[in-house]
Amino acid sequence: MINPDRQIVLDTETTGMNQIGAHYEGHCIIEIGAVEMINRKYTGNNFHIYIKPDRLVDPDAIKVHGITDEMLADKPDFKTIAQDFIEYIRGAELLIHNAPFDVGFMDYEFRKLGLDIKTNDICLVTDTLQMARQMYPGKRNSLDALCDRLGIDNSKRTLHGALLDAEILADVYLSMTGGQTSLFDEDHVDSSIIQAGANMQALQSAVNFSQNLKVLQPTDDELQAHLDFLKLVNKKSDGKCFWSIRTGDETSH
Repeated sequence: MINPDRQIVLDTETTGMNQIGAHYEGHCIIEIGAVEMINRKYTGNNFHIYIKPDRLVDPDAIKVHGITDEMLADKPDFKTIAQDFIEYIRGAELLIHNAPFDVGFMDYEFRKLGLDIKTNDICLVTDTLQMARQMYPGKRNSLDALCDRLGIDNSKRTLHGALLDAEILADVYLSMTGGQTSLFDEDHVDSSIIQAGANMQALQSAVNFSQNLKVLQPTDDELQAHLDFLKLVNKKSDGKCFWSIRTGDETSH
């Protein structure tokens, strides 16, 4: 079952790719980077791992991501990390830039292990490249181009890296789809809004308290003493006592 509130922005790096036939055939995933968001907010529950392939990394691929065979020599193979990875992405919406590339590699790795599983069977896959092409038809929609267009800092992206690219893509996706989810994000609420809320809460408390007060009616003697006092105040103020005038109005009706 897909949890629509849980999104995972994912990217992979590989040993290379084929220009003819299946782009993944004979190649391996060597890095996975994934950033988790719940309700469009970063959770910090990210997934990042380097993977030892069963073949050498193509020189052209090293120029793109900078990951060498020596860097991967002591890393786990895909079989070792497969189950943890599957459980991490299961039930989430995957946000991937040019999704067929990464999903093709992921499903290929699953098949090599004899796993009867496909990414689309356990996840909802959203291709952010297709989204961008619909939003910006006729324009370049690479990750770098989108960063320039949307004002997102990608200065650290001197080489491709799965986790860094996933982090940047997450920012791009949020920007393309409306930014923050709530007008009043609790982490960035203006202090005047907080104070106004506190004042309203205090006022409501006072109203609730007043509604529960018990009203005590005066006895006849207490009421007469009060009227006599008002007459005295009215006399000393030359007939300008408001409450004496008000009482006289009420008693005259």
